[in-house]
Amino acid sequence: MEKLYVLGTGYALATRCYNTCFAIQNDCGTLLVDAGGGNGILRQMEDAGLGFETVRDFFITHAHPDHLNGAVWVLRKVMTMMKDGRHDGTLNIYCHRSVREGLEMIASLMLQKKLLVLLGSRVIFHDIQDGMTARLCGYDVTFFDIHSTKLLQFGFTTTLKGGGKLTCLGDEPYNPACEKWVKDSDWMLCEAFCLLAHAERFKPYEKHHSTVADAAKLAAQLGVRHLVLWHTEDKHYAQRKSLYTAEAREYYQGDLYVPDDLEVIAL
Repeated sequence: MEKLYVLGTGYALATRCYNTCFAIQNDCGTLLVDAGGGNGILRQMEDAGLGFETVRDFFITHAHPDHLNGAVWVLRKVMTMMKDGRHDGTLNIYCHRSVREGLEMIASLMLQKKLLVLLGSRVIFHDIQDGMTARLCGYDVTFFDIHSTKLLQFGFTTTLKGGGKLTCLGDEPYNPACEKWVKDSDWMLCEAFCLLAHAERFKPYEKHHSTVADAAKLAAQLGVRHLVLWHTEDKHYAQRKSLYTAEAREYYQGDLYVPDDLEVIAL
């Protein structure tokens, strides 16, 4: 069975939950998407029961620190396991060239030379472009430029092994230029920074983010069957599931998920 492991659900400065990142696991292994902002990714993977030895493909959406910095710890963990004989495969990292160059620079400053020698041999970067399709964890994954207003960022879309189209929109509002990639999605993974009722307090539009109401309206408009909301403020983390669900239900009647960190969703 294909499962979506919610490793983190918070925005960049969240302290009550981890930064938004996730993994999809199937019989081919584990596809990791982003890694949050630090070595908390190690704890999240451990608590989720996901072994790094199963991670062969890793997609990084963009270079903001809450998505990229944890990747250094993924490299350290996987490279160490490779050196110790506990990871017998390769790690394929898919990202834009600008992300790769940044991660390579950080790695060169922070990681030991005995680990860095694995770059290019067992840890392999694959530069992505808008509309490019690659095989990750048994999926034909198509990457697309989300037309970010802040920093170049990619989402992706794929067809699940069990059927159904899954699309990750990244962490900014949907841009109609992406319609051809998002159209007919059965699953939509979408940011929802705060409630519409709290927009004056959290100012999502100034941060180039959406409200729960915006995301729910979009899902209804696009005919999405399953909607996952995350990348949120964390001041209401304890009550977030009930609050966000109530607002989303005003606009969207499909299958709705407002997950806490470490929830597992059957796809």
